[in-house]
Order: sequence, then C-alpha cells, then structure tokens
Amino acid sequence: MKMAALCSEFGDLVQIKKQLISVISLCKERGLLHSAKWASELAFALEPLPKDGLPPTSALTEEDAQDLDALTLAKSYFDLKEYDRAAYFLKGCRSQKAYFLYMYSRYLSGEKKKDDETVDSLGPLEKGQVRNEALRELRVELSKKHTAGELDGFTLYLYGVVLRKLDLPKEAVDVFVEGIHALPLHWGAWLELSNLVTNIEMLKSLSLPDCWIKDFFMAHMYTELQMIKEALQKYQNLIEAGFSKSTYIISQIAVAYHNIRDIDQALALFNELREQDPYRIDNMDTFSNLLYVKSMKPELSYLAHNLVEIDKYRVETCCVIGNYYSLRSQHEKAALYFQRALKLNPRCLGAWTLMGHEYMEMKNTSAAIQAYRHAIEVNKRDYRAWYGLGQTYEILKMPFYCLYYYRKAHQLRPNDSRMLVALGESYEKLSQQAEAKKCYWRAYSVGDVEKMALLKLAKLHEQLNESDDAAQCYMLYIQDIFSCGEQLEHAEVSTALRYLGQYYFKNKLYDEASLCAQRCCDYNDAREEGKALLRQISQVRDQIETPSADLFAPLSNNNTPVRRVSPLNLISFTP
Repeated sequence: MKMAALCSEFGDLVQIKKQLISVISLCKERGLLHSAKWASELAFALEPLPKDGLPPTSALTEEDAQDLDALTLAKSYFDLKEYDRAAYFLKGCRSQKAYFLYMYSRYLSGEKKKDDETVDSLGPLEKGQVRNEALRELRVELSKKHTAGELDGFTLYLYGVVLRKLDLPKEAVDVFVEGIHALPLHWGAWLELSNLVTNIEMLKSLSLPDCWIKDFFMAHMYTELQMIKEALQKYQNLIEAGFSKSTYIISQIAVAYHNIRDIDQALALFNELREQDPYRIDNMDTFSNLLYVKSMKPELSYLAHNLVEIDKYRVETCCVIGNYYSLRSQHEKAALYFQRALKLNPRCLGAWTLMGHEYMEMKNTSAAIQAYRHAIEVNKRDYRAWYGLGQTYEILKMPFYCLYYYRKAHQLRPNDSRMLVALGESYEKLSQQAEAKKCYWRAYSVGDVEKMALLKLAKLHEQLNESDDAAQCYMLYIQDIFSCGEQLEHAEVSTALRYLGQYYFKNKLYDEASLCAQRCCDYNDAREEGKALLRQISQVRDQIETPSADLFAPLSNNNTPVRRVSPLNLISFTP
C-alpha cells in the first residue's frame, strides 16, 4: 500500500494515528531513529486505537523473504554501530529495504570515520579538510538507480543527504521533494529539505504533497525564517486540530517565543514542558539560553545538574553547563564545554555560536571569527553568527566588514532593533550619516529592545548641529525610558536633560529650561550643570522687566514647549 495514498486531512485523527504507527515501524526497520522518535511522540499525543483498529503489518515480498536472514543479521550489527560489518552482509541483497540499509550503513561508516578524525584533531578544522570518503561512490551508485527509477522514498532521502553533503543543494532539493512525494510521512526528509530552504520565495516555489504533515513542515519553516507570527498561528491550528498534548508542538512554540525575545512566555512553556516530560533533553539548550538572559543563576544551576544526572554526554547538556559557567563569568570553562559539545556533534549550531561568544569575552577575536564561520557553514540562516561576526570586526575596527555582516543579520531579522542599531553605528563610522539616521529611526519604529536608538540618533543630530531634531529625539528618548517602567543600566537620561535644558535656554523657553535643570539635579553626573543652568536662568529672569512678561504668555496655560523653530519632519528619516 502506497504511503502517499494514506495522507488525510486533520478531520480523521484515527487515520493519522494509523499512518504514524505504520511509519514508525518502517523507520525503525531502517535505523532512522530520529524520524521514528518524532512520529512516536506525535502518535502518543493522540488517543490510543482499539486492538482491531491497529494497522496491519506490511506484507513481505518475495525479495524481502529471500533477504530476511541477511537483513536481520545486518540490522543487529547496524544497531551496534558496526556499519562496515552490516554493509558486508547486505552486499548483493535485492529487496528495497536491504538496499537502503546497505547504502545507509556505508554512508554512516564514512560519517563515523570523518567524525573520529575531526575529534582527534579538533581545534577546529577548516571546511573541507576532513571528508566522508564514501560520498562520491554512493552518489555514483544512487544516481544510476535514480535514473532508472529504482529508488523508493527512503533511498531518495539518502540520495538527497549525499548530494547535500557534497555541496550540491539544488540537486538535493529536487531529490528531497521527490522523496517526500514518494513517502510523505517520513519527517527526516522534510527536515533535511528545511535546511536547504533559504527564503520564503524558495519555500513558496516548492511543489509539496498536500498532506497533513505539510502543516508541521510549514510551521517549522516559518520559525526558521523568523516569520514567528505565522508559525505561532500554524501551531495554534495544529493544537486545535487535535494535537494539544504534543510535547513537540509545545517545544516548538517555546522556541518561537524565544526567537522573538518574548522571554517570559517562552520560560513558562519550557517549565510546562519539563513538568510533562521531566527527562527530556531536546531543546534544553534553548531553555538555558533564556535562563542565561534573565540571569537566573539558581534555575540554570539546577537545570545543569539535572541534565548531568540524566545524560552528561549529550550535546544539549554540554551547552547548558557552558551557559552556566558563562553566567558565572568563567569563560574558559564555558568554552571547554562548548568544545565538548562539538566533539559529540560537530554540526551543533548552538555550540559554535556560543563558543564564538565566549571567545569574544576572552578577547580572542580570531578564534571567535572561526567559530562564527563554522556556525554559518552549519546554517546560513543563523543571524546570531552573522551578528557575532559583525561585533568581532567592530572590535578589530574594520567597519566595512561590520557593515557586510550586520546587513546579513538584518536581512534575517528585519524587525530586530539590535541589528538596525549595529548597522547605524557602522554607517556612522563610515561617515554615512544619512544612512545611519534611517537605521536608528527604523530601530525605534520597530520597537527598540535596548532603548538605544533614539539616544544615538539624538547624539548624531547633535554632532551635525541639527539642534531641533536632536531636541525632539532626546524628548522622545526620555518619554521612552520612563514609559518602560524599569530603569535601564545604560540609560542616559541626564545627557538628554542637559541638552534639552541648554536647548530651551537658547530658545528663551525659560520655564522648560528650568524644569530640565531641576531634573538634572537628580543625577550625580549632571547636578553641577543643572545648578549652573538654574543660576543662569535666575539671572536672565532678574534682568527681564515686568512689561516683557507677555513674551511667555503662550506658556502660562500650557506645559508644552512653544516651538520657535522649524517643525521636525522625522518621516524623512524612515528608510
């Protein structure tokens, strides 16, 4: 029975459960454990089937029967990671299942040897220095079978993986799409495809089967492409369709909130996830990132100890411990644990990025650059690595390089104010003030996370002697700082008040100038200047005779400064 014919809409959850049970069995037989795990978690979230409702086991073909003994023996070796041995006993087998396991064993044997060589000399190696030697042979053999139309869904998936590893992304995408059409319920093929989709236009151009699993893929892709609103809507639809108990969906929603820096919401979901699945290690590195950002040292310490008890040699555990030491400012120890994570999995994106951050803290810029570049090799959509490279070159005082990397980060996160502020600073250093102004204003418009954009824009106007614009930005900055409720460490309210005091004084708006001067006295670094300005205002007022009081008539019933200068046109700064 063709798996493609089994696809149904969400209306029939019983049918979906049967499909999942069938595909779990197929994946396990072929050693595709991660796909089997994903399908199992999803099946567990659905209601159990009665005994007579369980799907029948797939019927054996004549070829399957002939290869059964060899396949059973080889699978036992495969499970013990004796890949060469498994491949040896499968050579010459004719069934589809045996052929897949034969080719997959050869592929994994090459990967294991490559990883062993990488680990032996991890420090870290340049791309292309260590290769899976089996890839070229596998490609030649699979290509012949593909041309003859003899590959099933699983073997097409393997062919796609081989092509991706050989840096042939276009060919790999075509093969993955073909494999997904042949076997829509194999999640591994969807995930591999997701790693090759670079933008929304490419995603829309793909011809994908109209199957319920496509919604999971689209939600995953929206998260990867930073289209978080769309991703959350998709996951909400999936919950309403009947997957409300799925820990996979909860974890994905938590990751989505993490990506838009909605930290409290993400933390709440991760805590819920740990209650439902206390021994889960997947995504716990993301959870630790959130605890790190919130400086929740006791919670991060507890998480690290807990994961060590469960499995200390998991990549996620090493990343959590690394984050814990980083929070304690023990950066050498943190880097050591991120290196350990990379020995376990050299393609661990988070570990490369976090190791780059640690090298930055240790002022080791060359190692940081290397780590960030490795992260980009693993996933070109990782904005943190592009942003990290920009910061590294900023330290090296190379603004043209900064601009290139910050632009890349901004393209991936167009509404992230931090990328825009960094771009603005780069433009400023390159004396491109008009571009810098646009970036700062855009950063404020999209919701300035760090409350820095207006301050930098005001200072830029001040340098350019655009006093009206500078004053307007300083006023907005003060309103912004006080409206957020919490006092930020870097807040420069005193700087803004000092400037506004002088600005109002020069424009003979003495009431406003006096108010700013009084507020300056609340800050240590501006107290003396505030007092000096109050004395100046007092002297000027003493000199002004009563007849000239009508000069301030417009201010008597209104605290808003009367503008004696040309009105601001901030719209002109919008990109």
